[in-house]
Amino acid sequence: MSNTAWIEALADLQQKGEPCVLVTIIEERGSTPRNAGSKMVVSRERLYDTIGGGHLEYKAQAIARDMLENRSRDTRLERFSLGASLGQCCGGATVLLFEPMGQPQAHIAVFGAGHVGRALVPLLASLPCKVRWIDSRESEFPAHIPAGVEKVVNDEVVDEVAEMPAGSYFIVMTHNHQLDLELTAAILKRNDFTYYGLIGSKSKRAKFEHRLRDRGFQPEIVQRMRCPMGIAEVKGKLPIEIAVSIAGEVIATYNANFGENTVDGEKPLPMLVPASRRSQAG
Repeated sequence: MSNTAWIEALADLQQKGEPCVLVTIIEERGSTPRNAGSKMVVSRERLYDTIGGGHLEYKAQAIARDMLENRSRDTRLERFSLGASLGQCCGGATVLLFEPMGQPQAHIAVFGAGHVGRALVPLLASLPCKVRWIDSRESEFPAHIPAGVEKVVNDEVVDEVAEMPAGSYFIVMTHNHQLDLELTAAILKRNDFTYYGLIGSKSKRAKFEHRLRDRGFQPEIVQRMRCPMGIAEVKGKLPIEIAVSIAGEVIATYNANFGENTVDGEKPLPMLVPASRRSQAG
Protein backbone atom coordinates (compact mmCIF):
# COMPACT_ATOMS: atom_id res chain seq x y z
CA MET A 1 0.00 0.00 0.00
CA SER A 2 1.40 3.43 -0.91
CA ASN A 3 2.05 5.92 1.85
CA THR A 4 0.01 9.10 1.42
CA ALA A 5 -0.02 10.67 4.89
CA TRP A 6 2.95 12.80 3.76
CA ILE A 7 0.70 14.71 1.33
CA GLU A 8 -1.55 15.95 4.12
CA ALA A 9 1.43 16.71 6.36
CA LEU A 10 3.15 18.70 3.63
CA ALA A 11 0.05 20.77 2.93
CA ASP A 12 -0.50 21.42 6.64
CA LEU A 13 3.11 22.47 7.28
CA GLN A 14 3.19 24.73 4.22
CA GLN A 15 -0.03 26.43 5.31
CA LYS A 16 1.57 27.12 8.71
CA GLY A 17 4.73 28.39 7.00
CA GLU A 18 6.77 25.78 8.84
CA PRO A 19 9.83 24.55 6.92
CA CYS A 20 10.28 20.83 6.34
CA VAL A 21 12.18 18.37 4.17
CA LEU A 22 10.50 15.89 1.83
CA VAL A 23 12.49 12.62 1.70
CA THR A 24 11.84 10.29 -1.25
CA ILE A 25 13.26 6.88 -2.11
CA ILE A 26 14.21 7.37 -5.75
CA GLU A 27 16.22 4.21 -6.37
CA GLU A 28 16.36 0.78 -4.83
CA ARG A 29 18.62 -2.13 -5.53
CA GLY A 30 18.23 -5.54 -4.03
CA SER A 31 16.15 -6.04 -0.93
CA THR A 32 15.02 -2.76 0.67
CA PRO A 33 12.40 -2.03 3.36
CA ARG A 34 10.24 0.25 1.17
CA ASN A 35 9.69 0.70 -2.56
CA ALA A 36 10.95 3.53 -4.73
CA GLY A 37 8.55 6.46 -4.51
CA SER A 38 7.98 6.04 -0.78
CA LYS A 39 8.06 9.42 0.95
CA MET A 40 8.45 10.88 4.40
CA VAL A 41 8.21 14.48 5.65
CA VAL A 42 10.60 15.71 8.34
CA SER A 43 9.83 18.89 10.29
CA ARG A 44 11.84 20.28 13.21
CA GLU A 45 9.53 18.52 15.66
CA ARG A 46 8.08 15.46 13.93
CA LEU A 47 8.27 12.76 11.28
CA TYR A 48 5.30 12.16 9.00
CA ASP A 49 4.96 8.81 7.24
CA THR A 50 7.89 6.41 6.85
CA ILE A 51 10.53 5.18 4.43
CA GLY A 52 10.81 1.89 6.26
CA GLY A 53 12.01 2.64 9.76
CA GLY A 54 15.25 1.39 11.24
CA HIS A 55 18.63 3.00 11.01
CA LEU A 56 18.12 4.20 7.43
CA GLU A 57 15.15 6.30 8.53
CA TYR A 58 17.13 7.55 11.54
CA LYS A 59 20.03 8.64 9.28
CA ALA A 60 17.62 10.29 6.84
CA GLN A 61 15.95 12.14 9.70
CA ALA A 62 19.35 13.39 10.94
CA ILE A 63 20.30 14.68 7.47
CA ALA A 64 16.92 16.40 7.04
CA ARG A 65 17.13 18.08 10.47
CA ASP A 66 20.65 19.28 9.69
CA MET A 67 19.31 20.81 6.45
CA LEU A 68 16.54 22.54 8.43
CA GLU A 69 19.01 23.85 11.00
CA ASN A 70 21.22 25.29 8.25
CA ARG A 71 18.23 26.61 6.28
CA SER A 72 19.48 24.76 3.21
CA ARG A 73 17.55 25.42 0.01
CA ASP A 74 19.47 22.88 -2.08
CA THR A 75 18.16 19.42 -2.86
CA ARG A 76 20.42 16.55 -1.86
CA LEU A 77 20.95 12.99 -3.06
CA GLU A 78 22.35 10.40 -0.65
CA ARG A 79 23.11 6.74 -1.33
CA PHE A 80 22.93 4.21 1.47
CA SER A 81 24.09 0.60 1.42
CA LEU A 82 21.72 -1.34 3.63
CA GLY A 83 24.40 -3.47 5.18
CA ALA A 84 25.87 -3.91 8.62
CA SER A 85 26.84 -0.22 8.89
CA LEU A 86 23.15 0.73 8.90
CA GLY A 87 22.23 -2.19 11.11
CA GLN A 88 19.91 -3.52 8.44
CA CYS A 89 20.28 -6.96 7.00
CA CYS A 90 18.38 -6.44 3.73
CA GLY A 91 21.63 -6.24 1.80
CA GLY A 92 20.26 -3.77 -0.76
CA ALA A 93 21.04 -0.14 -1.54
CA THR A 94 18.80 2.91 -1.47
CA VAL A 95 19.16 6.41 -2.94
CA LEU A 96 17.24 9.13 -1.11
CA LEU A 97 16.28 12.56 -2.41
CA PHE A 98 16.04 15.35 0.17
CA GLU A 99 13.96 18.39 -0.89
CA PRO A 100 13.64 21.45 1.39
CA MET A 101 10.08 22.78 1.43
CA GLY A 102 8.51 26.00 2.69
CA GLN A 103 11.77 27.60 3.73
CA PRO A 104 11.20 31.34 4.21
CA GLN A 105 13.82 33.55 2.61
CA ALA A 106 14.67 35.26 5.85
CA HIS A 107 14.18 34.82 9.59
CA ILE A 108 13.96 38.31 11.07
CA ALA A 109 14.04 39.38 14.71
CA VAL A 110 12.78 42.91 15.33
CA PHE A 111 13.61 44.21 18.81
CA GLY A 112 11.40 47.12 19.80
CA ALA A 113 7.69 47.87 19.39
CA GLY A 114 7.96 51.66 19.28
CA HIS A 115 6.81 53.93 16.44
CA VAL A 116 9.32 52.73 13.86
CA GLY A 117 8.86 49.08 14.85
CA ARG A 118 5.09 49.43 14.42
CA ALA A 119 5.63 50.91 10.94
CA LEU A 120 8.29 48.37 9.93
CA VAL A 121 6.81 45.03 11.02
CA PRO A 122 3.75 45.13 8.69
CA LEU A 123 6.13 45.80 5.76
CA LEU A 124 8.31 42.83 6.69
CA ALA A 125 5.23 40.65 7.25
CA SER A 126 4.18 41.15 3.63
CA LEU A 127 7.53 39.75 2.43
CA PRO A 128 8.52 36.05 2.27
CA CYS A 129 10.00 36.32 5.77
CA LYS A 130 9.35 34.83 9.18
CA VAL A 131 9.27 37.67 11.71
CA ARG A 132 9.66 37.53 15.50
CA TRP A 133 8.72 40.87 17.11
CA ILE A 134 10.22 41.22 20.56
CA ASP A 135 9.72 43.72 23.39
CA SER A 136 9.52 43.59 27.18
CA ARG A 137 6.47 45.89 27.19
CA GLU A 138 3.19 44.21 26.26
CA SER A 139 1.48 47.63 26.11
CA GLU A 140 3.66 48.80 23.22
CA PHE A 141 2.36 46.21 20.77
CA PRO A 142 -0.65 47.14 18.62
CA ALA A 143 -3.91 45.27 19.12
CA HIS A 144 -3.56 43.63 15.71
CA ILE A 145 -0.38 41.69 14.96
CA PRO A 146 0.12 41.02 11.22
CA ALA A 147 -0.33 37.44 10.02
CA GLY A 148 2.91 35.52 10.01
CA VAL A 149 4.43 37.60 12.82
CA GLU A 150 5.20 36.01 16.19
CA LYS A 151 4.83 38.47 19.07
CA VAL A 152 7.28 37.80 21.91
CA VAL A 153 6.94 39.54 25.28
CA ASN A 154 9.96 38.78 27.44
CA ASP A 155 11.48 40.77 30.31
CA GLU A 156 14.84 39.25 29.39
CA VAL A 157 14.93 40.61 25.84
CA VAL A 158 18.59 39.70 25.24
CA ASP A 159 17.81 36.00 25.79
CA GLU A 160 15.82 36.05 22.55
CA VAL A 161 18.98 36.52 20.45
CA ALA A 162 19.92 32.88 21.05
CA GLU A 163 16.49 31.70 19.85
CA MET A 164 17.12 32.72 16.24
CA PRO A 165 18.63 30.30 13.69
CA ALA A 166 21.97 30.87 12.00
CA GLY A 167 21.73 33.25 9.05
CA SER A 168 19.01 35.37 10.65
CA TYR A 169 18.38 39.08 10.23
CA PHE A 170 18.45 41.20 13.40
CA ILE A 171 16.95 44.69 13.66
CA VAL A 172 17.39 46.55 16.95
CA MET A 173 15.35 49.66 17.77
CA THR A 174 14.48 49.53 21.47
CA HIS A 175 13.63 52.41 23.82
CA ASN A 176 16.88 52.05 25.76
CA HIS A 177 20.49 52.69 24.64
CA GLN A 178 21.96 50.28 27.19
CA LEU A 179 19.59 47.53 26.03
CA ASP A 180 20.58 48.32 22.42
CA LEU A 181 24.22 47.85 23.44
CA GLU A 182 23.59 44.53 25.21
CA LEU A 183 21.61 43.25 22.21
CA THR A 184 24.39 44.40 19.87
CA ALA A 185 27.01 42.56 21.93
CA ALA A 186 24.93 39.35 21.95
CA ILE A 187 24.30 39.50 18.18
CA LEU A 188 27.91 40.32 17.25
CA LYS A 189 29.15 37.58 19.58
CA ARG A 190 27.16 35.06 17.51
CA ASN A 191 28.56 36.52 14.28
CA ASP A 192 26.49 34.07 12.20
CA PHE A 193 23.87 36.56 11.02
CA THR A 194 23.12 37.61 7.47
CA TYR A 195 22.23 41.17 8.50
CA TYR A 196 22.36 43.25 11.66
CA GLY A 197 20.88 46.75 11.68
CA LEU A 198 20.87 49.14 14.65
CA ILE A 199 18.75 52.28 14.61
CA GLY A 200 20.68 55.44 15.37
CA SER A 201 23.01 58.19 14.21
CA LYS A 202 26.69 58.19 13.27
CA SER A 203 27.50 59.50 16.76
CA LYS A 204 25.62 56.58 18.34
CA ARG A 205 27.63 54.23 16.15
CA ALA A 206 30.90 55.84 17.25
CA LYS A 207 29.96 55.44 20.94
CA PHE A 208 28.96 51.82 20.42
CA GLU A 209 32.13 51.04 18.48
CA HIS A 210 34.20 52.42 21.37
CA ARG A 211 32.29 50.39 23.99
CA LEU A 212 32.40 47.22 21.91
CA ARG A 213 36.17 47.61 21.43
CA ASP A 214 36.49 47.89 25.22
CA ARG A 215 34.64 44.56 25.46
CA GLY A 216 37.15 42.91 23.15
CA PHE A 217 35.18 42.81 19.89
CA GLN A 218 37.36 42.76 16.78
CA PRO A 219 36.90 45.73 14.37
CA GLU A 220 35.97 43.47 11.42
CA ILE A 221 33.06 42.02 13.42
CA VAL A 222 31.87 45.45 14.58
CA GLN A 223 32.00 46.61 10.95
CA ARG A 224 29.22 44.13 10.12
CA MET A 225 26.80 46.30 12.11
CA ARG A 226 24.66 48.58 9.92
CA CYS A 227 24.24 51.83 11.85
CA PRO A 228 22.75 54.10 10.68
CA MET A 229 20.72 51.40 8.97
CA GLY A 230 18.52 51.65 5.92
CA ILE A 231 19.06 53.03 2.43
CA ALA A 232 20.72 56.44 2.80
CA GLU A 233 18.97 57.78 -0.32
CA VAL A 234 15.56 57.31 1.33
CA LYS A 235 15.35 60.49 3.36
CA GLY A 236 12.79 61.44 5.98
CA LYS A 237 12.12 61.34 9.71
CA LEU A 238 8.60 59.92 9.73
CA PRO A 239 8.38 56.38 11.15
CA ILE A 240 7.03 55.04 7.84
CA GLU A 241 9.86 56.72 5.89
CA ILE A 242 12.47 55.19 8.19
CA ALA A 243 10.67 51.83 8.03
CA VAL A 244 10.60 51.83 4.20
CA SER A 245 14.33 52.62 4.16
CA ILE A 246 15.10 49.69 6.50
CA ALA A 247 12.77 47.29 4.66
CA GLY A 248 14.44 48.26 1.39
CA GLU A 249 17.85 47.35 2.77
CA VAL A 250 16.53 44.01 4.06
CA ILE A 251 15.07 43.22 0.62
CA ALA A 252 18.32 44.21 -1.10
CA THR A 253 20.26 41.93 1.27
CA TYR A 254 18.11 38.85 0.88
CA ASN A 255 17.96 39.30 -2.89
CA ALA A 256 21.75 39.52 -2.99
CA ASN A 257 22.10 36.45 -0.76
CA PHE A 258 19.27 34.35 -2.19
CA GLY A 259 20.31 30.73 -2.54
CA GLU A 260 23.71 31.33 -0.95
CA ASN A 261 25.03 30.20 2.39
CA THR A 262 25.77 33.43 4.26
CA VAL A 263 26.66 31.88 7.62
CA ASP A 264 30.41 31.55 7.05
CA GLY A 265 31.14 35.07 5.97
CA GLU A 266 29.70 38.45 5.24
CA LYS A 267 28.36 39.12 1.77
CA PRO A 268 28.67 42.76 0.70
CA LEU A 269 25.47 44.74 0.52
CA PRO A 270 24.59 45.47 -3.08
CA MET A 271 25.14 49.05 -4.21
CA LEU A 272 21.68 50.31 -4.99
CA VAL A 273 22.66 53.50 -6.80
CA PRO A 274 25.65 54.43 -8.97
CA ALA A 275 28.83 55.47 -7.16
CA SER A 276 28.53 59.06 -8.45
CA ARG A 277 25.16 59.49 -6.72
CA ARG A 278 26.29 57.68 -3.60
CA SER A 279 29.19 60.09 -3.10
CA GLN A 280 26.85 63.07 -3.49
CA ALA A 281 24.38 61.61 -1.00
CA GLY A 282 27.03 61.22 1.73
